Amino acid sequence: MADRDVERDCPKDRFVETLRRLADAIEEDGSFRIQVANERFTVPGSAELSIEHEREGDTEELELQLRWKPTD
Repeated sequence: MADRDVERDCPKDRFVETLRRLADAIEEDGSFRIQVANERFTVPGSAELSIEHEREGDTEELELQLRWKPTD
């Protein structure tokens, strides 16, 4: 599978809706299906979860990360 690094902006209501669906899936130990930049994929319930904070100059960033290895 080819490497990919995509970041996209989205409206607040869409962001909130996505977070709610994600939180429900995590709470139920279920998978989460999402489309980002024309690619659909499933995040498995077994994904590793982490929270990251970055600061560079006068900019700060908060990332909620889910990490997993795809299965064939």
